[in-house]
Amino acid sequence: MFCTKTLLLITVLFLLGTFTFAAVDTFVYGGCSQTKYFPGSPYESNVNSLLTSFVSSASLYTYNNFTVNGISGGDGSVYGLYQCRGDLSLGSGDCARCVARAVSRLGSLCAGATGGALQLEGCFVKYDNSTFLGVEDKTVVVRRCGSPVGYNSDEMTRRDSVVGYLSTSSGGSYRVGVSGELQGVAQCTGDLSASECQDCLMEAIGRLKTDCGTAAWGDVYLAKCYARYSGRGGHSRANGYGGNRDNNDDEIQKTLAIIVGLIAGVTLLVVLLSFMSKSCERVKGGK
Repeated sequence: MFCTKTLLLITVLFLLGTFTFAAVDTFVYGGCSQTKYFPGSPYESNVNSLLTSFVSSASLYTYNNFTVNGISGGDGSVYGLYQCRGDLSLGSGDCARCVARAVSRLGSLCAGATGGALQLEGCFVKYDNSTFLGVEDKTVVVRRCGSPVGYNSDEMTRRDSVVGYLSTSSGGSYRVGVSGELQGVAQCTGDLSASECQDCLMEAIGRLKTDCGTAAWGDVYLAKCYARYSGRGGHSRANGYGGNRDNNDDEIQKTLAIIVGLIAGVTLLVVLLSFMSKSCERVKGGK
């Protein structure tokens, strides 16, 4: 009986850990500056130092920002921040793992670029050679909507209820609203003041309601905040920044890599369960 329960517990924990993190790790958008730095330059060293600080800090804080000063305090300076989704706890390690994954992807996506930003489902990382910390920015980065579901008074009432809650300033910098099967989430970056956060979110929510109308789901990501809603588990997996072909191909390769990893993990689990099952049989036979 003990062996059966142990095997079942291992299986459940493995599957929960695998699929929960797969969702947190999902790519949303990424973009890089057009300007490049010289390989081996002090700026490259500063960027690497900044990104390393992200990874180290994410095990202690769900948000942080850093400035690495260049020569004479200005030339070669790099500024950056990371932030995890508000529901990711430090204790679970999901925040740290998400930031590490985002830093790795950003390093590949924006190799040699003086600035870059990358949003995964569970976290956001950004760096640049000009300071953006504490500066409100409502530039539209991603705006996408699901297929129209037609006007339905109940659906629209639920959506308005969810989006309405996201717009209340008392919700803080991370807000979640639920009505029936419809859910919404909104968040600002931690460098904004409460009033700047509210202003940014109102812009994102206004665009969400106007542009997505009766869509089944909608996303609006501004440079410093986002607002989203979805119903019945349906949502977008399209890429941001125009969803260009290069990014699509890149994400297909990443998705395949994740699938291969999952298959390998499942294979390892099967081997482990088989070994434990045989051990249990030997224990029973010895009684």
